[in-house]
Amino acid sequence: MKENNLTEGSILKKLLVFAVPFLIANVLQSLYGAVDLFVVGRYCTAESVAAVSTGTQVTQIITSLVTGLTLGSTVIIGQFKGQGNEARVKQTIGTTLTVFAGVSLFLTVVMLAFERPLLTILRTPEESFGLTMQYVAVCLLGNIFICGYNAISAVLRGYGDSARPMMFVGIACVINIILDFVFVKYCGLNVTGTALATVLSQGVSMFIAVAYLKKHDFLFDFKPASFRPVWSIVKKLAYVGIPISFQELMVRISFLYLMAMMNTCGVYAASVVGIGSKYDVFAMLTSTSMASALAALTAQNMGAGKPERARKSLWYSLGIAVAVSCLFWVWAQVNPQSMIGVFTGDSNVIAAGVPFFRSCSYDYIMTALVFVLNGYLNGQQKTVWTMVSCTFGAVCLRIPMVYYFAKYFGNDLGMLGKIAPVVSGIMACYTFVYVCYEGRKHEKQ
Repeated sequence: MKENNLTEGSILKKLLVFAVPFLIANVLQSLYGAVDLFVVGRYCTAESVAAVSTGTQVTQIITSLVTGLTLGSTVIIGQFKGQGNEARVKQTIGTTLTVFAGVSLFLTVVMLAFERPLLTILRTPEESFGLTMQYVAVCLLGNIFICGYNAISAVLRGYGDSARPMMFVGIACVINIILDFVFVKYCGLNVTGTALATVLSQGVSMFIAVAYLKKHDFLFDFKPASFRPVWSIVKKLAYVGIPISFQELMVRISFLYLMAMMNTCGVYAASVVGIGSKYDVFAMLTSTSMASALAALTAQNMGAGKPERARKSLWYSLGIAVAVSCLFWVWAQVNPQSMIGVFTGDSNVIAAGVPFFRSCSYDYIMTALVFVLNGYLNGQQKTVWTMVSCTFGAVCLRIPMVYYFAKYFGNDLGMLGKIAPVVSGIMACYTFVYVCYEGRKHEKQ
């Protein structure tokens, strides 16, 4: 079984060796939604683009919740790995996979039950409401695959292996791209085809991952008897993972509120925000990858009693994340038309999107700071702080600002685009102060 001991050797080399496969996996995973939007934009109507844009925002609620819980698992496994406690690592793996099976079923039932009210709250345009319902319903039925893949990936990353998750998601991405064109272009299934392509590709990826790990004598044997939760670890997963999930949920709700406000401006504005959200993901991929890699590295080094090594990793991560984010910012400032044109040829959507992209692109840099700082804190199990921080940013800053700007600036997308970087900038400032405060506390101990 391939693993990466993150507590020894060159910090920068270890960070890159672990983070680069993580980044590639995140890029590939992000292609799911991007390819969906690209294919729909090329072969369907503006209503279909709006449906996928809004539907993706809804399905990302689940992705956000799952991501938080999986990061909790990665941190805990990383700490036990750093301590050399293989028995607890195995127990954590069994607990993680069992818990996620239950979580996936629960989320599926709840989201299906509240799908229509949620889309109504989001003020989904009437002309795209039915298509959005179709897209979301099909995606929700594939929750078990989303949760299963993310749980296995979290386990492997906590154990020090970021290469295998990259391989599994790569397989899923190729299948998804092929099925997108088959279902939409050749079978004419519209948004339902894009959702089917995503669900089926993730299902195949999950089963391939399990088969591969069983064949290569992974620490966990995947036998039914091994799927027994250890309640002390369940509590630990809840303590670390739930705050992360909650903060992700609050951030997602604030963006859903922005989507709701934009939906009142019509199909073109909704399409702009949907396309913008895709670039948010890609521009921030390096930041999120570095943050997650930093969390695993910090967890292992804290478990091994090497806090100074973790702190040095933080500065490397910040430098890399900000540098890459600046490249996307420059693109948005110089030629935003080309960014929007990748997903749609509709001149109305492109015209509406230019001022929005130019203003919101500053957020690429601000969130790079926030994500990496939070990754460092999450690796130390300071997840309650990151939860409070992100909840404050979402509920007390972003939502009121969206309301204010929408009320006083109406359909001015350029002004609405300034909200995200302002909020992220404030969050970056107080999070940095907290990290410095915690660092001084460790130095005195």
